Order: sequence, then C-alpha cells, then structure tokens
Amino acid sequence: MMATITIIPNLLSGNIHIPPSKSLSHRAVICAALANGTSCIKGLIFSDDITATIDAMKALGTEISQEKDSVLIRSNGSLTPQKDIIDCCESGSTLRFLIPLALTNHSITFTGRGKLIERPLDTYYKIFDEQQIAYQTTQGNLPLSVTGQLKPGYFRLRGDISSQFITGLLFTLPRLESNSKINLTTPLESQGYIDLTLTMLERFGIHVTNNDYQEFIIPGNQRYTSQNYHVEGDYSQAAFWLAAGLIGSSVCCLDLNPHSVQGDKVIIDILNKLGGNITFGTNSITATPSKTSGIEINAAQCPDLVPILAVLAAVSEGTTHIVQAGRLRLKESDRLHAITQELNKLGADIHEGSDFLTIQGRKELTGGIVDSWNDHRIAMALAIASLRCHESVTIQNSSCVNKSYPDFWKDFAELGGKIK
Repeated sequence: MMATITIIPNLLSGNIHIPPSKSLSHRAVICAALANGTSCIKGLIFSDDITATIDAMKALGTEISQEKDSVLIRSNGSLTPQKDIIDCCESGSTLRFLIPLALTNHSITFTGRGKLIERPLDTYYKIFDEQQIAYQTTQGNLPLSVTGQLKPGYFRLRGDISSQFITGLLFTLPRLESNSKINLTTPLESQGYIDLTLTMLERFGIHVTNNDYQEFIIPGNQRYTSQNYHVEGDYSQAAFWLAAGLIGSSVCCLDLNPHSVQGDKVIIDILNKLGGNITFGTNSITATPSKTSGIEINAAQCPDLVPILAVLAAVSEGTTHIVQAGRLRLKESDRLHAITQELNKLGADIHEGSDFLTIQGRKELTGGIVDSWNDHRIAMALAIASLRCHESVTIQNSSCVNKSYPDFWKDFAELGGKIK
C-alpha cells in the first residue's frame, strides 16, 4: 500500500462487510492458546495487531496454523516460552494482555515500536515491586525484561488508566494455584472492554465474579477449555461507514451482532442523539443521509470513537462538546491533538482542551494535505471527512490502517470512494 493517497471527494453508498472485532479477536486467540485441546477461531483478518498477538502466542509455545480467515490453535493448556523476545509491534493489547501471562522464572523481553515504546506500564511495575519480580526497562519504556512468576493475591488498580491491565490479570489469575481479587480504586472507564473479556473467559470455561465493576473475585486452579468461535463484526470500525452514510449516501453495514456486548456499540445511541437516521436489519445496520446537530458526548467509555465523532461534529449544525477524553493522548498518537490539527487543516473549527474538544460545525470543509500521525483511526476518520470537502484530500502515511483494517482503502473504493 502506498504511503500517501489523494481522495477526490465523492459520496459513498452500498453494502459493506464489517471486519471482525479486533478486541474479540485478541481475546479469542489468547483464550484458545490457554486451553487444553484444539480450538478454531474463524472470521479473523490478519491485521498487524492480531498478527502480533498470534506471533506472541507462538513465541510462548502455542502451535498455531493460519488459514484464509481462521486459525487452528493446539495447546496443552500451559505456556512454555520458545523465545526470549516477544515483539508486540505497535499493539498495546498484545503487550498489556501478555505481560502477566509470560511471567516465568526465565527472562522474557518485550519489545515494540512507534508510540508503543512509551505507552505507560506503571500499573504492572507496581505489581512487580510488590511481588519482588525482577524487571528492567529503559527509563520506564520498552524494551522491558522481566523474570519471575506472578503470585495470586489481592490487587489494587486504578480503573481510569487502561482496562488492558485488568484484562491481562483476568487472563492470568484463574490459572494460578489459589484465589485472587482485583479491587478498583477509581471508577472503571472503558467498561465495555471488561465485558468483552469476561464474556470470552466464560466461553472458554473460566468463571470470574464481577461485583459492580468495583471488585473482581477470581477463583484459582481453573482450566481453560478449547472452543470453536466465530468473531463478530467490529462496531468501532463500523462507526466510520455509518458516519459515511449520514454525511454521504446510504451505507449498510453487514455482519454486526445487534446483541453485542462491545462497548463501541454505543455509537448507535450517539448517532441517534446527533439526529442520525439509523435502521436495523438482521445482523445489519444502515445509515442514511441526515441533518445532524451538536450534542455533548462523554468519551470515557468509548475513546476509540472520538476521531470519527469529531468528523461528524465538524459537519453538524451547532456546537459539539466531547468530554472526558484525556486518555486519548496515550493512544497510537495523541488523538485529541492529532484530530484537532488535521481536521482544522481541512477547514474545521475545533478547539482542543486538556481532556475535551469543542467543535463548531460547518456545512462543508475545504480539503488539503493532512497526516495520519501513523494512527489508523486518524487516517480512517480523515478519509470520511473528505466526503464533505470541496477540494481533494491528501493523506500522508495512509498505510497505517494495516494496524487494524488492512482492506480499508479497498472497501472505501468499493463504496464509491475516488482514490488517486
């Protein structure tokens, strides 16, 4: 894929098969690798992030074979590291999910690239210190080398940092010899991601008691059981096409589970409140052209939706406030700053605060040259913004979509997008 593309503004319309949930894909592969027996995970796309998790589980001794859109995973239920280094590429989920699982009496080094090198891991460092697990970092950053085994017990974590730390412990603690408890010292943000973890654990035979997202009680000595699983469509990816339907022509998103526990399913509620015309079919959702108006959006539980919601707000009537969005500064890019800078280059009117965006809507944008900041969600949001521009939009570093959605530009063109 070329690094720079130019889009000639054109409305999108048609049907689109939504790629599988990246969040569920990570979790299914990991649970299958921890299960005794053979599991088949179907409906995958091998994006950079999912490939990082698959390769990491192979490095930890799991036998995994790939087919066109599935993996066959054979495991005896234990992890026996085959390599001393686990390369997480740019996948925060891979890194934070696997650190607790990879803890053994042999040294394991986690590496990565891009912004992942600087993604905070202090929550784990605190646990290492408390349990006297030896570790070395480069001033708190990757590479991280760690030696020692996690012990069951009582864990106190902040709920407003990243749910990925909680998920990493929830994968690991059931396998230990005795019971554990996780207590959250602040309200949980991104609750939907914990729901995905608990649902996947239950599917693979692991039981965790959830006391109102404040306390998790994890019995020890549990065993994962092998399962066959088909990954459902990703609501955070569908959000881009639903937005395209609202500001362009009609777009129907296929392969979406209407009963999904994905937190980003909240995109439907938000689009409705904006005034979007959304209709449901059997495992499909259609967005048709709508006159949208500004609202206040709390991003605490759905940070991944902010880039595309900022695009919608930029071409809606009135003012939109996106609040409680501070954690976006710690993603693949500083997403609050990136989306503000790049949409303003296209003629939007966005003011950036420490943890909020204030967006004054306009009927249309101008166009111009923008950069993805090597962030897949920024690149895809800017592509949808082009639908309301009256001049071409050139996106630099466009191949970063490979991180989560390798076929994004192909799908964009198939819906009528004009790419030079």
